[in-house]
Amino acid sequence: MMTLEEIYQRLAAEFQERTGLAAAGSSELAVRFYAVAAELYSLYVQAEWTRRQCFPQTAVGEDLDNHAWLRGIDRRQAVKATGAVTFFLDEAREDDVHIPEGTVCMTAGGTRFITLEPGTVKAQSVQTDVPVEAVEPGTSGNAAANTILYMAVPPAGVAACSNAEPLVNGQDTEDDESLRARVLESYRRLANGANNAFYEQAAMAFDGVAAVSVLPKARGVGTVDLVAASPGGRPEEELIRALQEYFDRVREIAVSVKVKAPVEKTVDVAASVTAEKGREFGEVSALVEEAVRGWFTGERLGRSLTRAELIALIYNVDGVANVTLSKPTADLAAERSTLPVLGTLSVANGASD
Repeated sequence: MMTLEEIYQRLAAEFQERTGLAAAGSSELAVRFYAVAAELYSLYVQAEWTRRQCFPQTAVGEDLDNHAWLRGIDRRQAVKATGAVTFFLDEAREDDVHIPEGTVCMTAGGTRFITLEPGTVKAQSVQTDVPVEAVEPGTSGNAAANTILYMAVPPAGVAACSNAEPLVNGQDTEDDESLRARVLESYRRLANGANNAFYEQAAMAFDGVAAVSVLPKARGVGTVDLVAASPGGRPEEELIRALQEYFDRVREIAVSVKVKAPVEKTVDVAASVTAEKGREFGEVSALVEEAVRGWFTGERLGRSLTRAELIALIYNVDGVANVTLSKPTADLAAERSTLPVLGTLSVANGASD
């Protein structure tokens, strides 16, 4: 595409060739040429932008959404993280202690969660679990175990709260590159209502689905098993039911479709990390733990897990000078219905070895 200056120089040269007169740099004619050149340049820019938006390979934003819509694909929307928080009393009471719906709990970083239903600590008991969800949708609402420790306004009689299990099902709104990949894949692998592409593309359209494995003839001829994973790993029963109900409506005649959660394969990770000179080990180890926990997502469904991948992941964390991996001791082979999930995680100081 021509630049503004190139357009101006071309106008001035054409004028001089036709009239024999040169447009001086500060003359009124030169100013007019610059004004015309600016308008022509803006048209070039608009034309280039339009060209990019005409094709799913380069379109962005709303125009990419329109390309996706033509393929029957919608951008996946943000999903709130969900889980449970345990509320504790300082001592057992003779009467029930009620926890109102809408009670707000928080992490030290200020991420807020709200109870979805009333809870009750029964008489002579000191704790109860109450389902919660993040106030804001997206991965920012994911929380590691034992990090939701504060209450905005503690209910009467409640002394503390905590989450024994992590909240990991929060999902951000699908970005352009992820949506673009799905749109282009729909051209490469045309869904026909019966093939693997049909089941994969239909399942991936559901908010909260991070990965899908389709297993034809898993239970014999005329059967299809569909294994779905959420961003945090194991999908909630509500999502499994929604997928099952959908495929019961759109499946092929005389075909039995069963939607299942993945088989979880626990992977313990133990690493010895040396921090770069001038960096505190505590700070670096926290970054390593965050990176490793964030790597074990539902997107790993059906994929192999190699020690080399984990070593590279840890080595590329900011502040890591060297890493030795003692667990896992072997690679995990890919199995289409298996999801690697993080078990224990330990990060030792390699500098003290």
